[in-house]
Amino acid sequence: MVRRIAVIGMGGTIAMAPGAGGGVVPALDAADLVVAVPGLAELDLEITARGLRSLPSPSLGFGDLVALSAAVRAEIDAGATGVVVTHGTDTIEETAIFLDLTVDSPVPVVVTGAMRAPTSAGADGPANLFAAINVAAAESARGLGTLVVMSDEVHGARFVRKGHTSSTAAFVSPGFGPLGLVVEGEPRLRGTPRVPLRLPAGPNVDQLRVGLVTVALGDDGELLRRGGDAFDGIVLAGLGAGHVPAGMVPLVAGLAARVPVVLASRTGSGPVLRHTYGYPGSERDLLDRGLLHAGFLDPAKARVLLLLLLADGADRDRIASAFEHYR
Repeated sequence: MVRRIAVIGMGGTIAMAPGAGGGVVPALDAADLVVAVPGLAELDLEITARGLRSLPSPSLGFGDLVALSAAVRAEIDAGATGVVVTHGTDTIEETAIFLDLTVDSPVPVVVTGAMRAPTSAGADGPANLFAAINVAAAESARGLGTLVVMSDEVHGARFVRKGHTSSTAAFVSPGFGPLGLVVEGEPRLRGTPRVPLRLPAGPNVDQLRVGLVTVALGDDGELLRRGGDAFDGIVLAGLGAGHVPAGMVPLVAGLAARVPVVLASRTGSGPVLRHTYGYPGSERDLLDRGLLHAGFLDPAKARVLLLLLLADGADRDRIASAFEHYR
């Protein structure tokens, strides 16, 4: 039986061409991308392609991700042995964690994109798509959750982040490293247990508002003071190991008494601490005042998880329990 890999296009740099007003804009559909990849015809695979969106990834919203999750699950239900999503790189890590949480199947789901448009010298899209299809077809990729494949590296959704604005080696998994490599087209993976947490991607996901607020030197919390009431939940990207200036503490504690406030770190690597520091505004002080611990999830991923939990009606205890999977 020939294995079928379904490719779903969402837009992004991998699908862009020069626009009339200058710069590149989304222009190519998923079928165009597949046709342009050398070597696919030699693989013993049936490859189908469909376009779902044609957008730069900063313009995608949670409604689009709900539709994408449904499309991925529909392809799996229809017999796909692997699914590849082509996507813009600016928000690829958020889409990856969204799919990781909402697609309950061992079938490999792989997200990929490009740092250089197809018309650029050294365009990386075809190589990334070729590698992604090979990973999606690999038996060793089953059960690993959603993966991100870029520059012949395979990253887990809960670890990966974009670490450079323009390098083709932009994607990294700080503190953990990639789950494997693609060598001469062959995926060489080391398995890691997927988080046993699944959440529905219901239509109410895009009706909630979860804020992500980054703390900075000398911050007095005025942004939170003015906008805090607009949010159903908040992720606070704290300083260092999860800290805020002492003057922000009463405001942050007051918000945490009203809505879930998740404490993450703005550093880009490493978990929020729990009990090392004890001064006002330290991680210990904030957790004692009711903030929730993000573990090693970066602020953007913590926001996706909190949003899905709130959309599913989770109370504070359930939210805290869910984030414990990422400690």
